Amino acid sequence: MRSRLEPMKKFVRMIRRHEPLILNWFHARKAYSSGVVEGLNRKINLTTRKAYGYRSFEVQKISLFHTMGKLPEPISTHRFC
Repeated sequence: MRSRLEPMKKFVRMIRRHEPLILNWFHARKAYSSGVVEGLNRKINLTTRKAYGYRSFEVQKISLFHTMGKLPEPISTHRFC
């Protein structure tokens, strides 16, 4: 905060504001992993990207159910052989 540069002061304020969260990260280091959530998020994003050609959100939703696996499929009004 002793710096005369305003960007440095802004950075120090931000660090001080988030200090508890930063210290939590060091305290819980490697105790928790967000790998599973990141993997699911990646699958959802890929499926959504592929779904740009779909005509409705319902078709995208069904595609997500198929991609994620073992999730209940929505009831369909159409019957496929």
